[in-house]
Amino acid sequence: MSLRVQRQRLQKKLANLLEIPDDIVLDLPRITLLGNMQMLIENHKGIVEYTGERVRVRLNRDELLISGKGLALGNLQAEELIIEGEITGLSFEMN
Repeated sequence: MSLRVQRQRLQKKLANLLEIPDDIVLDLPRITLLGNMQMLIENHKGIVEYTGERVRVRLNRDELLISGKGLALGNLQAEELIIEGEITGLSFEMN
């Protein structure tokens, strides 16, 4: 077992013990979908690619690929991003 996996397991146990949400302790993104028309991504690390049909967002360890039609950035802040439009697909690209 790798050191990274052991560290994640220890952090998860600590989060459960202290009743802290996993996304905070493990530095995970929080992704909220409103139907297929709006997506809120919290704790992102920046935008890698942005077109009307495709948005790639950098996360802590990988990237999130959002595909769709008429995609637009509704709100962009340091750690919060809203994507609006017709969302047709989501996939994680592991680094």
